[in-house]
Amino acid sequence: METQGKLNVEFPDLELLQRFDVPGPRYTSYPTADRFTKEFGAEDFKKVLNARGTGDNTADLSLYVHIPFCANVCFFCGCNKEVTKDHCRSKEYLEVLSKECELVSAQIGGNKEVVQLHFGGGSPTFLNNEEIFQVMDIIRSHFTLAPDAEISIEVDPRSTPVDKVEVLAKAGFNRMSIGVQDFDNRVQIAVNRVQPFEMTKAVLDAARANGFKSINMDLIYGLPFQSRKTFEMTLDKVIELSPDRIALYHFAHLPEHFKPQRRINAEDLPSTPEKVGIMMDAIKRLSANGYHFIGMDHFAKVTDELAKAQENGTLQRNFQGYSTKPECDMVALGVSSISKVNGCYAANPRDLESYYAAIRSGNLATNRGYLLNDDDRLRAKVIMELMCQFKVVKADIEKKFGVNFNEYFDFELNNLKHFEAEGLVRLEPDFIEVTPKGKLLVRAVAMNFDRYLREDERVRRYSRIV
Repeated sequence: METQGKLNVEFPDLELLQRFDVPGPRYTSYPTADRFTKEFGAEDFKKVLNARGTGDNTADLSLYVHIPFCANVCFFCGCNKEVTKDHCRSKEYLEVLSKECELVSAQIGGNKEVVQLHFGGGSPTFLNNEEIFQVMDIIRSHFTLAPDAEISIEVDPRSTPVDKVEVLAKAGFNRMSIGVQDFDNRVQIAVNRVQPFEMTKAVLDAARANGFKSINMDLIYGLPFQSRKTFEMTLDKVIELSPDRIALYHFAHLPEHFKPQRRINAEDLPSTPEKVGIMMDAIKRLSANGYHFIGMDHFAKVTDELAKAQENGTLQRNFQGYSTKPECDMVALGVSSISKVNGCYAANPRDLESYYAAIRSGNLATNRGYLLNDDDRLRAKVIMELMCQFKVVKADIEKKFGVNFNEYFDFELNNLKHFEAEGLVRLEPDFIEVTPKGKLLVRAVAMNFDRYLREDERVRRYSRIV
């Protein structure tokens, strides 16, 4: 039976949504990754790492590990991955990853205790049981995991039998994110990801039996052959499984950028009204079943740490989406991974050959990045507050950055008057607040504070907001 919850979002009409539905960044970073430059390299990142723990830089440490391999290709996927069934490739990868871990940890100043560790991909569960223990041993040989550390992994049920869930728990993982996308068989066939409900349920049940503290489930709307009716049945099954968190991503069909998506026929995709209906139905249904709409595409049970972090103002966004750990230095390992440390972003090569060559030569793999200036830091904070709290308190920004908010953002505030006229934001003397009606368009609101979008036409490269 569905338990009535609080719906904290209001739905604009379709015409209004379409007017504001422009291509835009997801703001997992500011500036966004397409702004990174090759002028920032390994030596620059080394200096930033060396400086950790000095002066005011006392941030906690978070680690991200990228495992790029997948046994099969999902046609919707836009992640950086290597499709293979050859486990010799993961063996070589872990050898290089071990060397990178050694090189990076040797440069890190300050406390090396890790409060958050996340494995993403690709499919980290491509690794066999022995390799899972091996990679955790690599991490522990160079870093100390805090006793209460969040240790999470992205899981593909097709490569995660029950015994592997037990292995993950023994290795130290205490959180997982389960890839599902949709439970409808026709949709699964169309995107080359056939995954029976019973398979997913077995993984989730095993995770609970083995003490996992939080379980997330990834869904996607806008896939071929989806409809409001078929997705209602998927939601039935999701609610039955009752994960702690749910990510409901919008499928961006960009076949010119992601080769696997060329296998998806545009004519099989749901229409815009149908797609918007799927999203709104999901928000209503999940809100009525004890989930809090965090923002954009994330939901969490009202008792979950993510919902509590938003309530107490510590919620943040990083390259993994919404996070409970505020202001961590995130060091990322592996091909295509991106670190964020003390006001800089440092990215590794996207191809294995370049990544291997850099690490085997004894250098950090960083081949592009960005060092934030004062304006970047200020705008990053404003955008983060909008994306996470739906509100910016002007006095807080003024105190932190020593600016007059209204004078500094005169151009942006004038732009937002259009949003205010449509009931999407409140522009008050002391704060800016995204209204319940504007929450689905928060990316469009945040874009007003993105200085780089004013300076070129790169906005066309992003996915659409709704």
